[in-house]
Order: sequence, then structure tokens, then C-alpha cells
Amino acid sequence: MQTINTTAITSMEKLIQNLEHVIKGKRTEIQLVLTTLLAKGHILLEDNPGTGKTVLAKTLAKSISSADGGTTHNALFKRIQFTPDLLPMDLIGSHIFDDAKKDFIFKKGPLFCNVLLADEINRASPKVQSALLECMAEQQITIGDITYPLERLFFTIATQNPIEMEGTYPLPAAQLDRFFMKIHMGYADDATELDIYRRYQNIKENVDHTHQVLTIEELLKAQEEAAVVHIHDELLVAIRNIITQTRTHADITLGASTRSGIAFIQCVKAYAYVNGRNYVVEDDIATLTKPILHHRLIYKHHEASKQVLDQLVKKEMERLSKLSLQTKTI
Repeated sequence: MQTINTTAITSMEKLIQNLEHVIKGKRTEIQLVLTTLLAKGHILLEDNPGTGKTVLAKTLAKSISSADGGTTHNALFKRIQFTPDLLPMDLIGSHIFDDAKKDFIFKKGPLFCNVLLADEINRASPKVQSALLECMAEQQITIGDITYPLERLFFTIATQNPIEMEGTYPLPAAQLDRFFMKIHMGYADDATELDIYRRYQNIKENVDHTHQVLTIEELLKAQEEAAVVHIHDELLVAIRNIITQTRTHADITLGASTRSGIAFIQCVKAYAYVNGRNYVVEDDIATLTKPILHHRLIYKHHEASKQVLDQLVKKEMERLSKLSLQTKTI
């Protein structure tokens, strides 16, 4: 079993603290974002405007530096504001005529970066949303007959407003399936919100002067270490059971895919790593089931969506608990 070195634990804690200087009272959400990053996935943040989604993405990007200490925010972070008139070429790039070479050359778009903020992604048309499919799933972009690989570290943080808001387009199931997690930021509690009001000027300064605490190479190394975190075979069975039961549940029209099961495993390993462990525990599965699976499922009734996953998780936790007791008895 791999041992996580203390440097890795310290680095993750520094990164969390760096984000907490700006994003107050959201440690759980920060941990989930970092979990997705280390799992080599992408995350969707949904909530009302003004809850800190964009600021979180900016602060994370500013916390990462290139191997030579370069400024990530300028060189490696790109933000795309999604609007109804956006075109796929605005993301991918386009061919322009080079008068000197007398030929068309490809000018890369903002997708060629390390950390991408796709802001208010559901305000663009489905045609534009689909431009993200290949780059998120395969870390490459194909233009005509040429395929361009993206950076080794490529992380998309997409934000969206609740679908009931005017001027939004629902993300298709294929696009949602590319996001390892979907989380809600939510409003801060009363005490934290009052503290934000008292210190809002300091918070803005903290964003502008965010320290770079990790290099890209260190993050890539952390991703490799997270991938080999130990997970017991019975926990794999639990994940398998939850996934397959979503496909046969009476209240679910579309269940979880095999791809979502693989993402589940990657995320629970990364979550253990973020929490300084080299092994996965039952609580990791219970904590991550909703963020990983809820947005991938289509329910027959809205009310069912509030309890189905809780029931499936409870069933598996009880099974694991009985299994543990039997093992101790033997």
C-alpha cells in the first residue's frame, strides 16, 4: 500500500487554506473541487449568481504556478463567458490567413490552457456546449483532419445558474456525463456572511494577491499518487451495486453508466488523498455518491430525486457494516 508523504499532505492543506482566504465557510466544497482536480476530471458548480463560483475558479488558478514559477493567471488560466451568441470557434479556435506565409494557420482558442473557467455554461446554445465534449473526455481537439492534444493538466470548472432562470439551456445528458461532479456552492451561514461583509475589501485584496503554492508538475505528481490509493474490493462491490441499482430502480428512467462508475472510483481515491489517507473508507462513498451520480440520473418524479440515492447508499453502508461485524466475529 502506497504511503502518502507528508509533503503531499502539507501541499494539499496549503492549497485548501489558500482558497479559504477568499472563499469563506466552504471547506467541504473546496475539498470536492480539489478531489475532482486530482481525479483528472471536471466539475460543474450550480447555484444562484453571487455565491462565489467564479471567484473560486480564479483563486484556484492563481494558486498554481508553472514549473519555472511563471504566472498561472496570465499564461495558464482562461475564462470563457458563455452567451447565446457564442460560436464553437470562439472556444476551439479558427484558421486565419497568414499573409507572409500565404497560407491559413490555426490560431488556438481559449480551450488550450490548464485551468478553464466556463462561466454560465448553460447560457450558450447546445451547439457551443457540445464543443467541450471531446476536450473534456479525451483531452484533445480535432479540427478537420488534425488532432491537437491539450495540456497534461487540463481542468474545467464550469458554472451554471439554476435551469429555471430565464435565458438558460439545459445541458444534454452526454455533456453532464463528462463532469465528474456537480456541486452547489450555497449561501454562507449567517456568521460567515456577516464576517464577509465586514472584510469584503480584504477578500478582494486576497484574490488579487493570492500566493502560488503548487506547481503544475507537483499537481501532476499528486494526480499520479491519488490514482494508486488503495481501495478494498468490497468497496468496489459497493460502488458497483449502487451504479447497477440506479439502472433498475423504479423511480429512475436513466441510470448511471459504466463511465460514471469509473469516475466514482477515481474520485473516492482522490478524496482519500485530499484528506491525507492512502486508503478509501466507507464514508468516502457515502459522501461522494450524490455529487458524482445525481446529475447523471433522470428521475421519473422530482420528489424521488431527493431520496433515491440516499436509500441506495444506506443499503450499501448497512451491507458493509454487517460484513465488517461478521469478519470481526470470525
